[in-house]
Amino acid sequence: MVKTRELTLTAIFLSIILLFAFTPLGFINFGVIKATLIHVPVIIGAIVLGPRVGAFLGLAFGLISMLNSAINPGPLSFVFSPFIPIIGTDHGSLWAIVIAFVPRILVGIIPYYVYKLLKTRLPKMKTSLSLLIAGICGSLTNTLLVMNFIYFLFNPAYSQLNEGLVGGNLYKLVLTVIITNGIPEAIIAGLATSAVASVLIKLTQRNRT
Repeated sequence: MVKTRELTLTAIFLSIILLFAFTPLGFINFGVIKATLIHVPVIIGAIVLGPRVGAFLGLAFGLISMLNSAINPGPLSFVFSPFIPIIGTDHGSLWAIVIAFVPRILVGIIPYYVYKLLKTRLPKMKTSLSLLIAGICGSLTNTLLVMNFIYFLFNPAYSQLNEGLVGGNLYKLVLTVIITNGIPEAIIAGLATSAVASVLIKLTQRNRT
């Protein structure tokens, strides 16, 4: 029974990831800022179902991201898919696989342990607040790792894409993206995680009793 419920929830989370990845439902537009929701099901799945399922959902997120970048290429698609040539070259890079998968797999692991740590060390903290913090940490894991990987692994191409900015000026741009896009995404992810995961945790606990 538990395995069936876990498989069902995993399939639901995977379906939501696909829905968010290939439709406008996966984005919230704030004018100049477009916040993605694709990582939210990964975060919630990790907290509710554990880090192994979370890592699987993160792996699926990474694979979908890589394929989507190859099918619908944009200016930065070369950093997520080895099938897209790097700017100024006629070939892709295997480092794109690292960016596509490593941050997303960790999004399916870190929130679980953040939530468990908070519940263990601060047992009086409200579950909703613990989930909020875990959701924020999961989202920031994705943003921080992706942007820093882009800077360190694809520096020349990223510089060329941004009018030749180099060194500190280029990293200021990275920080700008983290602040303007990453923080709103993290807040949204935290609120969504707190709202949805708290209900699912209660339901799973009730079904076990």
